[in-house]
Amino acid sequence: MELFNQTSLTGFLILGLSQNPLLQIPLVIMFSLLYIMTLLGNLVIVALICFDKHLQTPMYYFLMNLSFLDIGFTSVTIPKMLSVCSTGDQSISFSACILQFYLCFAFLSTEFFLLSVMALDRYVAICNPLRYTVIMSKNAVVLLAVASWMLGFLDIIPHTLFMSHVSFCGSNKIKNFFCDLNALQELSCTDLYYINIGTYCLGAVSGLGPFMLTITSYVLIISKIMKIPSASGRQKSFSTCSSHLTTVVLFYGTELGLYMRPTSWLSLEKDKFFAVMFTIVIPVLNPIVYSLRNQDVKRAVTKIRQKI
Repeated sequence: MELFNQTSLTGFLILGLSQNPLLQIPLVIMFSLLYIMTLLGNLVIVALICFDKHLQTPMYYFLMNLSFLDIGFTSVTIPKMLSVCSTGDQSISFSACILQFYLCFAFLSTEFFLLSVMALDRYVAICNPLRYTVIMSKNAVVLLAVASWMLGFLDIIPHTLFMSHVSFCGSNKIKNFFCDLNALQELSCTDLYYINIGTYCLGAVSGLGPFMLTITSYVLIISKIMKIPSASGRQKSFSTCSSHLTTVVLFYGTELGLYMRPTSWLSLEKDKFFAVMFTIVIPVLNPIVYSLRNQDVKRAVTKIRQKI
C-alpha cells in the first residue's frame, strides 16, 4: 500500500457512495435530479420573496438566507460527487479538499445560527406580537442575518487550519462523497485528541448554543400557544412556526447523529447515510416544506401563475 504524509501528499481519492460500476449511472441520474430540484426550489423561494411585497418580512428574509445556504452547501458537495460517478475520476487535490471541508462546515455552522435566529423571530412574533415590528426592525434583522453568516464562516477557521496541518499516512482514499471530517480523520496518523476536543468545543459553540436557544424559544412558544383559548387560534399560531420546526428537527437530528455521537458508535457507512440527508435530502425538502405548509407562499405562487 502506498504511504502518504503531509509533505508528500498531493491529493485524495473520493470513493463516493458506491464502488459498484452498475450503480454509477443511476446515482448520477438520481442525484442530478435532486440537485436540480434543490436549485430550482430554493431559487423560486428567493424569487418569490424578492418580488412579492407581502413576503418581505423578517421571517421570509431569514428564509431567503436559508435558501442561499442550501444552494451553497449542495453546490460545494454534489457537483464533485456527480463528476466522480460520471467520469470515474476520483482525485481531488489536497488544497481543494481542505477548501471543500471548510465551505461545507462553514455553511453548516451558519445554518445552526440562522435556524436559532429564525426561532427567535417566531418567539417574538407569537409571544410579543405588539412589539414585533420594533424588536425585529429592518436593521435588527439584517444584523442578525449578517452575524449568522460571519459567525458560521469564522468559527470553523481554527478547525480547518488544524486539519490542514494534520499528517496523513496509509491510504489516501476518502470513504465518502466529499471531504468529510470523520473520513479525513480515519486517514490521519496524527494524534487527534486535541482536534477531537476542538470538534466538541466547536459543536458546543456553533451547535449546542444555537440549539439551546432554539429549544428555549420553542418551549416558550408552545407554552404561549397552549394558553390561547380557541382551537382555531392555537392552530393558526402554531402554523406560523410549524415549517421551521420541521426543518429544525430534520437538521439537528441529522447533525447530532453524524458529528456528536460517541466515537464507539462511529461508522463511515452510517456517515454516508447522514451525509446524504443533510447535503441532499434536507436542502431539497426545505422549499417543499415551506411551500406546502405556508399560505403566504401559496398565495404568492398563485399571483405569479395568474400574471403568466
